[in-house]
Amino acid sequence: MALKITNKQARWLWLDKQGLSRTPTGPATSEALADIVQRLGFVQLDTIRVIARAHDHILWSRNQNYREEMMHTLLTKERQVFEHFTHDASVLPMAFYPYWQRQFGRMAEKLKRGQWANVMPSKQETAAIRKHIEQEGALCTKDFTGKADKSRHAWARPPHKYALDYMWYAGDLATCHRRNFIKYYDLSERVIPEKWREAAATDAEQLDWLCREALARLGFGTPGDIQRFWDAADLVEVRNWCDANSQALVEVEIEHADKTSHTALAPADIEEQLSGLSAPTARLRIINPFDPVARDRDRLLRLFGFDYRIEIFVPAAKRQYGYYVYLILEGDRFIGRIEAKADRKKGTLTVEKLWWEAGVRPTPNRLDKLTSEVTRLACFVGTPDIIREDKSP
Repeated sequence: MALKITNKQARWLWLDKQGLSRTPTGPATSEALADIVQRLGFVQLDTIRVIARAHDHILWSRNQNYREEMMHTLLTKERQVFEHFTHDASVLPMAFYPYWQRQFGRMAEKLKRGQWANVMPSKQETAAIRKHIEQEGALCTKDFTGKADKSRHAWARPPHKYALDYMWYAGDLATCHRRNFIKYYDLSERVIPEKWREAAATDAEQLDWLCREALARLGFGTPGDIQRFWDAADLVEVRNWCDANSQALVEVEIEHADKTSHTALAPADIEEQLSGLSAPTARLRIINPFDPVARDRDRLLRLFGFDYRIEIFVPAAKRQYGYYVYLILEGDRFIGRIEAKADRKKGTLTVEKLWWEAGVRPTPNRLDKLTSEVTRLACFVGTPDIIREDKSP
């Protein structure tokens, strides 16, 4: 018989796993920040900077003493994290590198068989680029000759960019550093510490690690949830792992916000985890659209009854809300959305629109908490002047 997990328990557990159940204070040491990345599993990178880039906002939401240059330190100076691809470009703890070898091979084969099949670089091309980097050191795509075909769309890659990216996906190159968010490639052996580069794990050990660690961070999940967490294994592989480890897993029934439910799997110590839960802080937070707590939109809807879609690729006239709309989290509820943007040159942060969820009242206390969070966010990005264009309560 499946263990029943109430909706409140499911929300509290998920927020705790996401590092959002506690007040986001404390020293922003390298160790503390690396621990956040390790706890989450990975942090997604994104180029868009409406207020702050996604990875910076995600870390700040969990420790508001974080500052943007600290990610550079973790990646470049201390080598505590490395960049690669989960469901998207991300940073992962360096200690995970031995378990990421199958993903290098998986991504390389995926590109060969997929949409890059007709543009794959030759062995001669990759060898020439590798030699160039070996001799010159870390280089970005602009350091190579070649221009994108102007007859193609704006995102077209020149041939050398395909080669650089393929070698990066395959693990032959690694991100050495970023400058103005431009990626610099270097040989993996010059970026990844030998301790992690030489550590060996069989393919079976890697798959076992991926599944166990995904489930540990999810708290509970279906085989599909486990597969999508890293996107570093196939669904059939994950289902086989679940079957092979059925005696070490607990079947649970998760109550949704609308009182429906679904069956999932959880680690063996799930009851102990549930008994140790406490209510999340009542602090109000502005959450980035790419935050891992909201990345799985279906889970967000099931657990919180919050229907969210990012609309950056939706034509303006067809948007329900706005281009880049942030989520508002209070305690264990997502209570609204806010559209805001920062102008760092002018030192302003503009609140453009604000939407409260049905049944949420903009009480004086709630508005004060929102003002405090907007002020903290403005301080984080160096835009002390706050402009309120939205006049709703």
